[in-house]
Amino acid sequence: MFALPGFAARRAMPSAVLSGALAGLGQAPVSLPWATLIGLGFLFLLFSHPERLKAAFWLGWAGGAGYFAATLFWIVEPFFVDVARHGWMAPFALVFTAGGFALFWGAGSALAFWLGRGPWTRAVAWAVCLALMELTRSYILTGFPWALVGHVWVGWAPMQLAAWVGPHGLTLLTLLLPPLLLVGWWSARIPAVALAGIYGALYAAGLWQAATPLPPSEDRPVLRLVQPNAAQHLKWDPDHALRFFERQLDYTAAAADVRPDLIIWPETAVPTVLNRAQWALERIGTAAATVPVVLGIQRLDEAKAYNSLIVLGENGQLADLYDKHHLVPFGEYLPLGRVLNIFGLSAFTAQQGFGYTAGPGARTLDLGPLGRALPLICYEAIFPQDLHAVPERADWLLQITNDAWFGQLTGPYQHLAQARLRAVEQGLPMVRVANTGVSAVIDARGKVLQALPLGVPGWFDSTLPAPLPPTLYARTGDWPLMLLLAALAVGLAVKRRRKLPLTPAA
Repeated sequence: MFALPGFAARRAMPSAVLSGALAGLGQAPVSLPWATLIGLGFLFLLFSHPERLKAAFWLGWAGGAGYFAATLFWIVEPFFVDVARHGWMAPFALVFTAGGFALFWGAGSALAFWLGRGPWTRAVAWAVCLALMELTRSYILTGFPWALVGHVWVGWAPMQLAAWVGPHGLTLLTLLLPPLLLVGWWSARIPAVALAGIYGALYAAGLWQAATPLPPSEDRPVLRLVQPNAAQHLKWDPDHALRFFERQLDYTAAAADVRPDLIIWPETAVPTVLNRAQWALERIGTAAATVPVVLGIQRLDEAKAYNSLIVLGENGQLADLYDKHHLVPFGEYLPLGRVLNIFGLSAFTAQQGFGYTAGPGARTLDLGPLGRALPLICYEAIFPQDLHAVPERADWLLQITNDAWFGQLTGPYQHLAQARLRAVEQGLPMVRVANTGVSAVIDARGKVLQALPLGVPGWFDSTLPAPLPPTLYARTGDWPLMLLLAALAVGLAVKRRRKLPLTPAA
């Protein structure tokens, strides 16, 4: 039990956990942003009562623990692929994940308590410090910007604001609304309607942006998305792997009124490494005829293994190759792998050795008449900052992924939601091909134009949507918001210092 100062703060811990869990209901697939605003409002009310910094920290931590337990409980799913071997780790994974990320909220709550002295400054400090912590967890230790507070607006009009302020700007705006409404009502008796007016204007701006016509898609390339639906526990089983491979060949060769200009398979779609895959590439080339194919495959280079994407030209000839560069810690590589392997630990999702080796970095693929595509393998699509690392702007975003690891409940839908947000942020269409789904074609406003549901094998042809001009966020990235949050934090610190009573001389 935590040593909380005072019975009241200790008694508030369960309420903080429930408030955080309620706030998590805004994330996909539930997608109720109003629940997030209510949950955050309750959490701010609890934060307003402690009189000591330590209590503020633990209440913030409890709220974060509830939030991350509700939004990231899919983290246990990979451990159930091989229950006998890994099942015992599942509870520890959830506890350490939720409790670990909750430390960011605890730190933000404590910092806000220290900075905020009056009702209004405390409201602003709370939002600013939590937004700062959300930004920090997106970058520190390779980053994990999953289930950011701002993600609750995916599928709603305010999502369009990400084209201007990015995901962290959405997070700040979301965190500001509940405390300002509460403080405005209780401290100044300002009607909620008046305080919500500016947010209503922002919502209307999102509606207007979403309704603005996109460039026409006539004479655009036609893409074929292939979804084999290979269950993870069967994906590498010799008795089933070839069946999934044959399924993809059948979908590739399927007749249609218009032959596609490009065929796309998901991550690790071929049941062998590239070094020994000539037979597979030849069969793919035969099935595709003269149509190029993009697919995911593992490859070896001496003692190193890579999670790769390749482009096959005519007759299955290798035309281009991209190695995933932003790897999943403990999933695709193990820090101090050779040491930890002594204790029987290895990279969880990687099939080779101690895990994968990171590729040289983000880059575009020149696909000729189809333009430049920015390849993203699975987890790479959750990092908006990585999309700014490319020297030249792409014409569209291409994500291949194997979401079978994420189960069937929330993980795949949250992954899809982030892909939609990347499209809005960059003003670029996103083509997403997932092993078990959801495979989708998404336009530059984040709208899903066509999709294959989760857990369904199949394929479809779709026109590649047209891009928009570069957005403000595509030009600037997170730097403006970083500077704004830093300036607000410094301003609150200066204001606090000026209000402190002078210590009389001895």
